[in-house]
Amino acid sequence: MDGKMRETILEGRELVKTFGDTRVLQGINLKLYADDFTVIMGSSGSGKSTLLSLLGGMDRPSGGQLFYHGNVDMACATEKELTDLRAGAFGFVFQRTYLVSSLTLAENIRMAGLIGSSLPEEKIAEKTEELIRRMRLEKAKDRLPAQVSGGEAQRAAVARAVITKPTILFADEPTGALNKANSKEVLNLLSALHTEGQTILMVTHDREAALRGNRILYLEDGVIVGEMEIGPYQGKDSQREQKLAVWLEEMEW
Repeated sequence: MDGKMRETILEGRELVKTFGDTRVLQGINLKLYADDFTVIMGSSGSGKSTLLSLLGGMDRPSGGQLFYHGNVDMACATEKELTDLRAGAFGFVFQRTYLVSSLTLAENIRMAGLIGSSLPEEKIAEKTEELIRRMRLEKAKDRLPAQVSGGEAQRAAVARAVITKPTILFADEPTGALNKANSKEVLNLLSALHTEGQTILMVTHDREAALRGNRILYLEDGVIVGEMEIGPYQGKDSQREQKLAVWLEEMEW
């Protein structure tokens, strides 16, 4: 984007995914670059979440190769290698929070740090408290997930995902279950993390969410049919909104 060589973190080559007789991904080639906020859009059933699952090591492709930092082919990695990547190098935020219901918000965040980081417990505890303050969860930190609002639970999920300082943060419809105010708060957190250097890949149907990315891919019937570089997000911008609207119209979205 600025003339510099972009570092490739993940590269998919001819990625195919089939479920039974249904071919969901049709041979996808893509690269995810360090420091990018990449957004994947597309209609329902286009394969967006399936692609995210492959890139995040939650599922394996039926064909093709998927390289992490150019040397680890995740398509044929061992289960332990994939588990280690998911626990430490990758962070995940979903539409549902998947917080452990029997643990408080603070305990959910701290546990992720203990599992995915080699830092001593006292450092994990410090990072947990730092994230709680950043996510404005001081009043909710000692409550169970069922006792807090949807926005608080999702902010805790974001904190849990980034406590290990992952190489990539994967977000699958992270605002899909939130109201407008809570959605904006979560998106502001993601934008702030990206500004600080966090690489993010987000799947979304929401134009407001998509505007936070600097690179947008459009998926249709398991194929990437469009890509747009939109530049870094710097707040509400009518020209940016119009540019995205025109492009999505071209994609027949």
